[in-house]
Amino acid sequence: MLYSDRRKSIAMPSRLPLAMHTAYADLVDRCAAAAFEDAFAGDGTFVAKTVRGRKYWYFQESTSDGRRQKYVGPETDDLLEQIARHRNAQDDTRDRQSLVSMLVRSAYLPRPQAKMGQVIQALAEAGVFRLRAVLIGTTAYQTYAAMLGARLPAASVQTGDIDIAQHRTISVATEDKTPPALSVLQGVDPSFRPVPHFDPTRTTSYIADGGVRVDFLTPNRGADSDEPEPLPALGTDAAPLRFLDYLIHQPQHAVVLHGPGIYVTVPSPERYTLHKLIFTQRRNDRSEKGPKDIVQAESLLSVLVEDRPYELSAAWADAVKRGRTWKRHLAQGLAQVSADTRDRLLQTVGEMRSFLPDLDLQFAASPARYDPNRDVVFYYGIAGAERHRCAISTEAIEDHFLDHEEESGSEFGDIEVNKKRVLECVRRNRSEIEALLREKFLHSPVERTEETLLKSADIQMLRKRLTR
Repeated sequence: MLYSDRRKSIAMPSRLPLAMHTAYADLVDRCAAAAFEDAFAGDGTFVAKTVRGRKYWYFQESTSDGRRQKYVGPETDDLLEQIARHRNAQDDTRDRQSLVSMLVRSAYLPRPQAKMGQVIQALAEAGVFRLRAVLIGTTAYQTYAAMLGARLPAASVQTGDIDIAQHRTISVATEDKTPPALSVLQGVDPSFRPVPHFDPTRTTSYIADGGVRVDFLTPNRGADSDEPEPLPALGTDAAPLRFLDYLIHQPQHAVVLHGPGIYVTVPSPERYTLHKLIFTQRRNDRSEKGPKDIVQAESLLSVLVEDRPYELSAAWADAVKRGRTWKRHLAQGLAQVSADTRDRLLQTVGEMRSFLPDLDLQFAASPARYDPNRDVVFYYGIAGAERHRCAISTEAIEDHFLDHEEESGSEFGDIEVNKKRVLECVRRNRSEIEALLREKFLHSPVERTEETLLKSADIQMLRKRLTR
Protein backbone atom coordinates (compact mmCIF):
# COMPACT_ATOMS: atom_id res chain seq x y z
CA MET A 1 0.00 0.00 0.00
CA LEU A 2 1.31 3.43 -0.95
CA TYR A 3 0.30 5.31 2.18
CA SER A 4 2.17 5.37 5.45
CA ASP A 5 0.75 4.06 8.71
CA ARG A 6 3.33 5.88 10.82
CA ARG A 7 0.76 8.52 11.79
CA LYS A 8 2.59 11.17 13.86
CA SER A 9 5.48 9.09 15.17
CA ILE A 10 8.10 11.67 14.14
CA ALA A 11 9.02 14.11 16.89
CA MET A 12 8.26 17.56 15.57
CA PRO A 13 10.91 20.28 15.92
CA SER A 14 10.93 22.56 18.96
CA ARG A 15 11.66 26.26 18.56
CA LEU A 16 14.95 27.89 19.51
CA PRO A 17 14.93 30.91 21.80
CA LEU A 18 15.03 34.15 19.82
CA ALA A 19 18.42 35.01 21.34
CA MET A 20 19.93 31.84 19.85
CA HIS A 21 18.43 32.50 16.43
CA THR A 22 19.80 36.04 16.56
CA ALA A 23 23.24 34.75 17.59
CA TYR A 24 23.30 32.48 14.56
CA ALA A 25 22.41 35.36 12.22
CA ASP A 26 25.34 37.30 13.71
CA LEU A 27 27.61 34.29 13.20
CA VAL A 28 26.63 34.05 9.51
CA ASP A 29 27.51 37.71 8.96
CA ARG A 30 30.84 37.34 10.75
CA CYS A 31 31.77 34.16 8.87
CA ALA A 32 30.83 35.74 5.53
CA ALA A 33 33.16 38.67 6.19
CA ALA A 34 35.99 36.41 7.38
CA ALA A 35 35.67 34.06 4.41
CA PHE A 36 35.75 36.99 2.00
CA GLU A 37 38.83 38.50 3.63
CA ASP A 38 40.66 35.15 3.67
CA ALA A 39 39.84 34.43 0.03
CA PHE A 40 41.13 37.80 -1.21
CA ALA A 41 43.90 38.56 1.27
CA GLY A 42 46.63 39.43 -1.23
CA ASP A 43 47.44 42.72 -2.93
CA GLY A 44 45.05 43.17 -5.77
CA THR A 45 41.96 44.90 -7.08
CA PHE A 46 38.42 43.86 -7.89
CA VAL A 47 37.47 44.00 -11.57
CA ALA A 48 34.20 43.23 -13.34
CA LYS A 49 33.42 41.35 -16.52
CA THR A 50 30.10 41.32 -18.35
CA VAL A 51 29.12 37.92 -19.77
CA ARG A 52 25.84 37.55 -21.65
CA GLY A 53 24.46 40.68 -20.07
CA ARG A 54 25.37 39.77 -16.47
CA LYS A 55 28.23 41.26 -14.51
CA TYR A 56 30.74 38.98 -12.71
CA TRP A 57 33.51 40.11 -10.35
CA TYR A 58 37.10 38.84 -10.13
CA PHE A 59 40.02 39.64 -7.82
CA GLN A 60 43.06 40.49 -9.93
CA GLU A 61 46.54 40.00 -8.51
CA SER A 62 50.00 40.55 -9.94
CA THR A 63 52.28 37.51 -9.81
CA SER A 64 55.72 36.66 -11.13
CA ASP A 65 54.00 35.00 -14.09
CA GLY A 66 51.79 38.00 -14.81
CA ARG A 67 48.28 38.74 -13.69
CA ARG A 68 46.03 36.17 -12.05
CA GLN A 69 42.31 36.49 -11.56
CA LYS A 70 40.34 34.74 -8.82
CA TYR A 71 36.62 34.30 -9.27
CA VAL A 72 34.52 36.30 -6.80
CA GLY A 73 30.95 35.81 -8.02
CA PRO A 74 27.99 37.31 -9.90
CA GLU A 75 27.16 40.88 -8.95
CA THR A 76 24.63 41.29 -6.16
CA ASP A 77 24.01 44.05 -3.64
CA ASP A 78 25.55 41.89 -0.91
CA LEU A 79 28.68 41.26 -2.98
CA LEU A 80 29.14 44.94 -3.74
CA GLU A 81 28.87 45.66 -0.02
CA GLN A 82 31.51 43.02 0.74
CA ILE A 83 33.84 44.54 -1.85
CA ALA A 84 33.33 48.00 -0.33
CA ARG A 85 34.19 46.69 3.17
CA HIS A 86 37.21 44.68 2.00
CA ARG A 87 40.25 44.95 4.29
CA ASN A 88 38.22 46.67 7.02
CA ALA A 89 37.12 43.48 8.80
CA GLN A 90 38.66 42.69 12.18
CA ASP A 91 40.01 39.27 13.15
CA ASP A 92 37.20 37.87 15.30
CA THR A 93 38.10 34.17 15.24
CA ARG A 94 37.76 33.79 19.01
CA ASP A 95 34.37 35.53 19.03
CA ARG A 96 33.13 33.22 16.30
CA GLN A 97 34.43 30.16 18.16
CA SER A 98 32.50 31.33 21.24
CA LEU A 99 29.31 31.75 19.22
CA VAL A 100 29.68 28.27 17.73
CA SER A 101 30.28 26.76 21.17
CA MET A 102 27.24 28.52 22.62
CA LEU A 103 24.95 27.37 19.81
CA VAL A 104 26.09 23.77 20.16
CA ARG A 105 26.09 23.56 23.95
CA SER A 106 23.22 25.87 24.92
CA ALA A 107 20.89 25.48 21.94
CA TYR A 108 21.79 21.80 21.33
CA LEU A 109 22.32 22.43 17.63
CA PRO A 110 24.03 19.74 15.53
CA ARG A 111 27.67 19.88 14.60
CA PRO A 112 29.52 17.48 12.29
CA GLN A 113 31.96 14.87 13.55
CA ALA A 114 35.43 16.36 13.99
CA LYS A 115 36.89 14.73 10.86
CA MET A 116 33.86 15.75 8.80
CA GLY A 117 34.22 19.35 9.99
CA GLN A 118 37.91 19.37 9.11
CA VAL A 119 37.15 18.15 5.59
CA ILE A 120 34.42 20.75 5.01
CA GLN A 121 36.77 23.43 6.37
CA ALA A 122 39.51 22.37 3.93
CA LEU A 123 37.09 22.41 1.00
CA ALA A 124 35.89 25.88 1.97
CA GLU A 125 39.42 27.25 2.36
CA ALA A 126 40.37 25.78 -1.02
CA GLY A 127 37.59 27.84 -2.61
CA VAL A 128 35.04 25.13 -3.39
CA PHE A 129 32.07 27.22 -2.23
CA ARG A 130 33.51 30.44 -3.65
CA LEU A 131 33.39 28.69 -7.03
CA ARG A 132 29.65 28.14 -6.52
CA ALA A 133 29.68 24.52 -5.47
CA VAL A 134 26.90 23.56 -3.05
CA LEU A 135 27.04 21.38 0.05
CA ILE A 136 24.09 18.98 -0.14
CA GLY A 137 22.83 15.92 1.72
CA THR A 138 22.66 15.48 5.47
CA THR A 139 25.62 17.80 6.15
CA ALA A 140 23.53 20.57 4.56
CA TYR A 141 20.46 19.47 6.54
CA GLN A 142 22.46 19.95 9.75
CA THR A 143 22.65 23.69 9.01
CA TYR A 144 18.88 24.15 8.76
CA ALA A 145 18.23 23.87 12.49
CA ALA A 146 20.07 27.13 13.16
CA MET A 147 18.87 28.74 9.92
CA LEU A 148 15.20 28.09 10.72
CA GLY A 149 15.45 28.43 14.49
CA ALA A 150 14.16 24.92 15.24
CA ARG A 151 15.73 21.80 16.73
CA LEU A 152 15.48 18.89 14.30
CA PRO A 153 15.22 15.18 15.20
CA ALA A 154 18.66 13.88 16.19
CA ALA A 155 18.31 10.60 14.28
CA SER A 156 17.93 12.48 11.00
CA VAL A 157 21.22 14.43 11.20
CA GLN A 158 23.75 11.59 11.47
CA THR A 159 25.97 10.91 8.45
CA GLY A 160 29.46 9.90 7.40
CA ASP A 161 29.17 11.35 3.90
CA ILE A 162 29.91 14.79 2.46
CA ASP A 163 28.19 15.54 -0.84
CA ILE A 164 29.32 18.43 -3.06
CA ALA A 165 27.38 19.49 -6.16
CA GLN A 166 28.28 21.89 -8.96
CA HIS A 167 26.87 22.64 -12.40
CA ARG A 168 29.39 21.61 -15.04
CA THR A 169 28.67 24.81 -17.00
CA ILE A 170 29.58 26.88 -13.95
CA SER A 171 32.69 24.78 -13.36
CA VAL A 172 33.88 25.64 -16.87
CA ALA A 173 32.74 29.27 -16.93
CA THR A 174 34.35 30.48 -13.69
CA GLU A 175 37.84 30.44 -15.30
CA ASP A 176 39.27 29.64 -11.87
CA LYS A 177 40.08 26.45 -10.01
CA THR A 178 40.89 24.98 -6.64
CA PRO A 179 43.75 22.53 -6.09
CA PRO A 180 42.78 19.00 -7.19
CA ALA A 181 40.10 17.56 -4.91
CA LEU A 182 42.25 14.61 -3.83
CA SER A 183 45.09 16.95 -2.87
CA VAL A 184 42.72 19.05 -0.74
CA LEU A 185 41.35 15.98 1.03
CA GLN A 186 44.76 14.42 1.64
CA GLY A 187 45.82 17.68 3.28
CA VAL A 188 43.33 16.72 6.02
CA ASP A 189 43.94 12.97 6.03
CA PRO A 190 46.61 11.28 3.83
CA SER A 191 44.52 8.08 3.83
CA PHE A 192 41.99 9.65 1.45
CA ARG A 193 41.95 7.71 -1.82
CA PRO A 194 39.69 7.45 -4.87
CA VAL A 195 36.73 5.08 -4.66
CA PRO A 196 37.12 2.60 -7.54
CA HIS A 197 34.92 3.41 -10.54
CA PHE A 198 33.94 1.24 -13.51
CA ASP A 199 36.05 3.65 -15.57
CA PRO A 200 39.49 3.54 -13.88
CA THR A 201 40.44 6.90 -15.40
CA ARG A 202 37.59 8.76 -13.65
CA THR A 203 37.03 9.56 -9.97
CA THR A 204 33.82 10.98 -8.46
CA SER A 205 34.19 9.80 -4.84
CA TYR A 206 36.93 9.66 -2.22
CA ILE A 207 37.12 7.75 1.06
CA ALA A 208 39.42 7.82 4.08
CA ASP A 209 40.26 5.25 6.73
CA GLY A 210 37.47 5.43 9.27
CA GLY A 211 34.77 5.75 6.61
CA VAL A 212 34.51 9.49 5.89
CA ARG A 213 33.48 9.75 2.26
CA VAL A 214 33.24 12.71 -0.13
CA ASP A 215 31.08 12.46 -3.25
CA PHE A 216 31.03 15.00 -6.09
CA LEU A 217 27.80 15.31 -8.08
CA THR A 218 26.54 17.33 -11.04
CA PRO A 219 23.05 17.75 -12.54
CA ASN A 220 21.98 15.34 -15.25
CA ARG A 221 19.42 17.01 -17.52
CA GLY A 222 19.78 14.67 -20.49
CA ALA A 223 19.25 10.95 -20.86
CA ASP A 224 19.96 8.83 -17.78
CA SER A 225 23.68 8.10 -17.63
CA ASP A 226 26.31 6.90 -15.17
CA GLU A 227 29.12 8.47 -17.19
CA PRO A 228 31.07 10.90 -14.96
CA GLU A 229 31.32 14.56 -15.94
CA PRO A 230 34.51 16.60 -15.38
CA LEU A 231 34.39 19.56 -12.98
CA PRO A 232 37.53 21.46 -13.97
CA ALA A 233 37.07 24.16 -11.32
CA LEU A 234 37.23 21.55 -8.55
CA GLY A 235 39.84 19.23 -10.04
CA THR A 236 37.64 16.15 -10.02
CA ASP A 237 34.95 14.28 -11.89
CA ALA A 238 31.34 14.15 -10.71
CA ALA A 239 28.52 11.64 -10.90
CA PRO A 240 25.48 12.89 -12.86
CA LEU A 241 22.27 12.95 -10.83
CA ARG A 242 18.69 13.48 -11.95
CA PHE A 243 16.71 16.32 -10.29
CA LEU A 244 19.90 17.90 -8.90
CA ASP A 245 19.49 21.09 -10.96
CA TYR A 246 16.26 21.78 -9.05
CA LEU A 247 17.93 21.21 -5.68
CA ILE A 248 20.87 23.59 -6.16
CA HIS A 249 18.97 26.38 -7.91
CA GLN A 250 19.18 29.65 -5.93
CA PRO A 251 21.16 28.22 -2.98
CA GLN A 252 21.64 30.03 0.33
CA HIS A 253 24.59 30.74 2.58
CA ALA A 254 24.87 28.98 5.92
CA VAL A 255 27.42 28.17 8.60
CA VAL A 256 28.56 24.69 9.59
CA LEU A 257 29.07 24.67 13.37
CA HIS A 258 32.70 23.57 13.49
CA GLY A 259 35.64 25.55 14.86
CA PRO A 260 35.00 29.28 14.32
CA GLY A 261 32.23 28.42 11.84
CA ILE A 262 32.54 27.36 8.20
CA TYR A 263 30.84 29.60 5.64
CA VAL A 264 29.21 27.34 3.04
CA THR A 265 26.51 27.32 0.40
CA VAL A 266 23.55 24.96 0.81
CA PRO A 267 20.24 24.39 -1.00
CA SER A 268 17.29 26.46 0.16
CA PRO A 269 15.47 24.43 2.84
CA GLU A 270 12.28 24.51 0.72
CA ARG A 271 13.97 22.91 -2.29
CA TYR A 272 15.87 20.49 -0.07
CA THR A 273 12.59 19.32 1.47
CA LEU A 274 10.71 18.82 -1.78
CA HIS A 275 13.76 17.21 -3.41
CA LYS A 276 13.80 14.67 -0.57
CA LEU A 277 10.16 13.78 -1.29
CA ILE A 278 11.03 13.32 -4.96
CA PHE A 279 14.35 11.56 -4.62
CA THR A 280 13.30 9.04 -2.00
CA GLN A 281 11.17 7.40 -4.71
CA ARG A 282 14.22 6.86 -6.93
CA ARG A 283 16.60 5.31 -4.42
CA ASN A 284 17.73 1.76 -4.97
CA ASP A 285 18.47 1.48 -1.24
CA ARG A 286 15.17 2.82 0.10
CA SER A 287 15.21 0.48 3.09
CA GLU A 288 18.34 2.20 4.40
CA LYS A 289 18.16 5.88 3.42
CA GLY A 290 14.56 6.33 2.35
CA PRO A 291 13.13 6.54 5.89
CA LYS A 292 15.74 9.15 6.87
CA ASP A 293 14.81 11.19 3.78
CA ILE A 294 11.18 11.20 4.89
CA VAL A 295 12.06 12.12 8.49
CA GLN A 296 14.11 15.07 7.22
CA ALA A 297 11.38 16.19 4.82
CA GLU A 298 8.58 15.95 7.38
CA SER A 299 10.58 17.74 10.07
CA LEU A 300 11.39 20.63 7.73
CA LEU A 301 7.84 20.84 6.34
CA SER A 302 6.41 21.29 9.82
CA VAL A 303 8.53 24.45 10.17
CA LEU A 304 8.33 25.76 6.60
CA VAL A 305 4.53 25.79 6.37
CA GLU A 306 4.52 28.11 9.39
CA ASP A 307 7.57 30.29 8.82
CA ARG A 308 8.23 30.35 5.07
CA PRO A 309 4.95 29.62 3.25
CA TYR A 310 5.68 31.91 0.30
CA GLU A 311 9.12 30.43 -0.33
CA LEU A 312 7.69 26.91 0.02
CA SER A 313 4.90 27.72 -2.44
CA ALA A 314 7.40 29.08 -4.98
CA ALA A 315 9.59 25.98 -4.69
CA TRP A 316 6.50 23.77 -5.09
CA ALA A 317 5.35 25.69 -8.18
CA ASP A 318 8.78 25.27 -9.78
CA ALA A 319 8.67 21.51 -9.16
CA VAL A 320 5.15 20.80 -10.43
CA LYS A 321 5.60 22.84 -13.60
CA ARG A 322 8.37 20.45 -14.66
CA GLY A 323 5.92 17.79 -15.74
CA ARG A 324 4.04 14.63 -14.86
CA THR A 325 7.07 12.66 -13.67
CA TRP A 326 7.88 15.33 -11.12
CA LYS A 327 4.26 15.43 -9.94
CA ARG A 328 4.15 11.66 -9.64
CA HIS A 329 7.33 11.51 -7.54
CA LEU A 330 6.14 14.39 -5.35
CA ALA A 331 2.82 12.64 -4.76
CA GLN A 332 4.51 9.34 -3.93
CA GLY A 333 6.91 11.02 -1.51
CA LEU A 334 4.15 13.08 0.10
CA ALA A 335 2.19 9.88 0.65
CA GLN A 336 4.90 8.75 3.09
CA VAL A 337 4.48 11.62 5.57
CA SER A 338 1.78 11.92 8.21
CA ALA A 339 -1.69 13.07 7.12
CA ASP A 340 -1.38 16.25 9.17
CA THR A 341 1.91 17.26 7.52
CA ARG A 342 0.59 16.28 4.09
CA ASP A 343 -2.54 18.39 4.49
CA ARG A 344 -0.70 21.40 5.89
CA LEU A 345 1.60 21.38 2.87
CA LEU A 346 -1.30 21.02 0.42
CA GLN A 347 -3.12 23.83 2.23
CA THR A 348 -0.04 26.07 2.02
CA VAL A 349 0.60 25.53 -1.69
CA GLY A 350 -3.07 25.57 -2.71
CA GLU A 351 -3.32 21.96 -3.90
CA MET A 352 -6.19 19.54 -3.32
CA ARG A 353 -5.80 16.07 -1.85
CA SER A 354 -6.55 14.63 -5.28
CA PHE A 355 -2.96 15.62 -6.15
CA LEU A 356 -2.18 12.23 -4.61
CA PRO A 357 -3.89 9.96 -7.17
CA ASP A 358 -4.03 6.87 -4.94
CA LEU A 359 -5.42 8.67 -1.89
CA ASP A 360 -9.06 7.96 -1.09
CA LEU A 361 -11.55 8.44 1.73
CA GLN A 362 -13.37 5.25 2.67
CA PHE A 363 -16.03 4.51 5.24
CA ALA A 364 -16.82 1.50 7.39
CA ALA A 365 -19.42 1.06 10.10
CA SER A 366 -18.19 3.93 12.27
CA PRO A 367 -21.09 5.05 14.51
CA ALA A 368 -22.40 8.59 14.05
CA ARG A 369 -22.31 10.84 17.11
CA TYR A 370 -23.86 14.21 17.86
CA ASP A 371 -21.61 16.99 19.21
CA PRO A 372 -23.85 19.54 20.99
CA ASN A 373 -20.99 22.01 21.48
CA ARG A 374 -20.48 22.40 17.73
CA ASP A 375 -23.96 21.29 16.68
CA VAL A 376 -22.62 18.74 14.20
CA VAL A 377 -22.92 15.02 13.57
CA PHE A 378 -19.58 13.30 13.07
CA TYR A 379 -18.03 9.91 12.46
CA TYR A 380 -14.72 8.61 11.10
CA GLY A 381 -13.49 7.50 7.73
CA ILE A 382 -10.13 6.09 6.65
CA ALA A 383 -7.85 8.09 4.35
CA GLY A 384 -4.82 6.09 3.31
CA ALA A 385 -4.03 4.24 6.53
CA GLU A 386 -5.07 6.99 8.95
CA ARG A 387 -8.38 7.80 10.59
CA HIS A 388 -10.02 11.03 9.40
CA ARG A 389 -12.88 12.80 11.16
CA CYS A 390 -15.90 13.64 8.98
CA ALA A 391 -18.76 15.89 10.08
CA ILE A 392 -21.93 17.54 8.84
CA SER A 393 -23.51 20.58 10.48
CA THR A 394 -27.05 20.40 11.82
CA GLU A 395 -27.83 23.41 9.64
CA ALA A 396 -26.81 21.45 6.54
CA ILE A 397 -28.98 18.50 7.67
CA GLU A 398 -32.01 20.72 8.25
CA ASP A 399 -31.57 22.69 5.02
CA HIS A 400 -30.95 19.77 2.67
CA PHE A 401 -31.99 16.42 4.19
CA LEU A 402 -34.97 16.90 6.54
CA ASP A 403 -38.38 17.14 4.93
CA HIS A 404 -40.79 19.94 5.90
CA GLU A 405 -42.90 17.76 8.14
CA GLU A 406 -39.90 16.72 10.20
CA GLU A 407 -38.72 20.33 10.52
CA SER A 408 -42.09 21.74 11.61
CA GLY A 409 -42.79 18.88 13.94
CA SER A 410 -39.63 19.40 15.98
CA GLU A 411 -38.96 23.09 15.71
CA PHE A 412 -39.39 23.63 19.45
CA GLY A 413 -38.18 20.20 20.62
CA ASP A 414 -35.58 19.77 23.35
CA ILE A 415 -31.92 18.97 22.73
CA GLU A 416 -32.38 15.22 23.14
CA VAL A 417 -35.20 15.16 20.63
CA ASN A 418 -33.14 17.21 18.17
CA LYS A 419 -30.17 14.86 18.61
CA LYS A 420 -32.26 11.80 17.79
CA ARG A 421 -33.85 13.57 14.84
CA VAL A 422 -30.58 14.56 13.13
CA LEU A 423 -28.89 11.23 13.89
CA GLU A 424 -31.83 9.37 12.32
CA CYS A 425 -31.67 11.67 9.31
CA VAL A 426 -27.93 11.00 8.90
CA ARG A 427 -28.58 7.25 9.16
CA ARG A 428 -31.16 7.39 6.37
CA ASN A 429 -29.01 9.59 4.11
CA ARG A 430 -25.59 8.27 5.05
CA SER A 431 -24.74 6.98 1.59
CA GLU A 432 -25.22 10.40 -0.03
CA ILE A 433 -23.55 12.25 2.86
CA GLU A 434 -20.49 10.03 2.58
CA ALA A 435 -20.32 10.66 -1.18
CA LEU A 436 -20.45 14.40 -0.52
CA LEU A 437 -17.78 14.12 2.18
CA ARG A 438 -15.51 12.14 -0.12
CA GLU A 439 -15.97 14.67 -2.93
CA LYS A 440 -15.08 17.57 -0.63
CA PHE A 441 -12.15 15.70 0.96
CA LEU A 442 -10.52 14.93 -2.39
CA HIS A 443 -11.52 17.75 -4.73
CA SER A 444 -11.94 20.89 -2.62
CA PRO A 445 -9.20 23.06 -1.07
CA VAL A 446 -8.03 21.80 2.32
CA GLU A 447 -9.92 23.82 4.92
CA ARG A 448 -8.95 21.91 8.04
CA THR A 449 -6.30 19.23 8.29
CA GLU A 450 -7.99 17.26 11.06
CA GLU A 451 -11.56 17.18 9.70
CA THR A 452 -13.76 17.44 6.63
CA LEU A 453 -16.91 19.39 7.49
CA LEU A 454 -20.00 19.61 5.30
CA LYS A 455 -21.65 23.01 5.70
CA SER A 456 -24.99 24.06 4.31
CA ALA A 457 -23.30 26.22 1.67
CA ASP A 458 -21.36 23.18 0.40
CA ILE A 459 -24.20 20.82 -0.36
CA GLN A 460 -25.67 22.24 -3.58
CA MET A 461 -22.25 22.74 -5.18
CA LEU A 462 -21.06 19.24 -4.23
CA ARG A 463 -24.25 17.65 -5.52
CA LYS A 464 -23.76 19.36 -8.88
CA ARG A 465 -20.17 18.11 -9.07
CA LEU A 466 -21.25 14.54 -8.35
CA THR A 467 -23.91 14.56 -11.07
CA ARG A 468 -21.64 15.92 -13.82
